[in-house]
Formats: sequence, structure tokens, C-alpha cells
Amino acid sequence: MVNIEDYVARIEETCGEEKNLIVTFKYDRKDEVVKRILKNAKMEKSVSGIIFELTFGNASFRLYSSGKAIFRNLKDKDELKSVLSGLLV
Repeated sequence: MVNIEDYVARIEETCGEEKNLIVTFKYDRKDEVVKRILKNAKMEKSVSGIIFELTFGNASFRLYSSGKAIFRNLKDKDELKSVLSGLLV
């Protein structure tokens, strides 16, 4: 099992009708994180190798090569942590 605290700098929630969770990965691990996520998730669309639209299980999210990800329609941070554990193996 992967310890996501080794990779995640912070998790923020957006407010509004659709709750999104924004994950900022640690700067010194961002390249490793992007590589692992791209290996484990299904790519729906890519924009110039900078922005990736991905799905993993029932989670859809956007990953940026800068080391941020926006997860849509997840219930809570516990579900997010579960998805991240699967993505970062």
C-alpha cells in the first residue's frame, strides 16, 4: 500500500454545486506522480502533453503536468485517498 502523504502536498475542496477536490502534489515528486498516474489511469484526452483528462474506476479527473489534479464528483476525501492509493502504486 502506498502512503499518499509521501506524494501529496495538500488537498483542497471547491465550493459550489459540483464539489471538486484539488490535489497538489509535492514539487520534488511531481514527475514521478504524473508518470505513475498516466500508467494506471485511462486517458480520455490529452492537450499538448500538459493537460490530461483521465478516468480511474468511477473517478474522472484532470491531471496537469505542473503537479496538480482536479477530481470531479467524489463523495469525500476518504474516497479520494482510496483512488489516489490505486493510482500511485
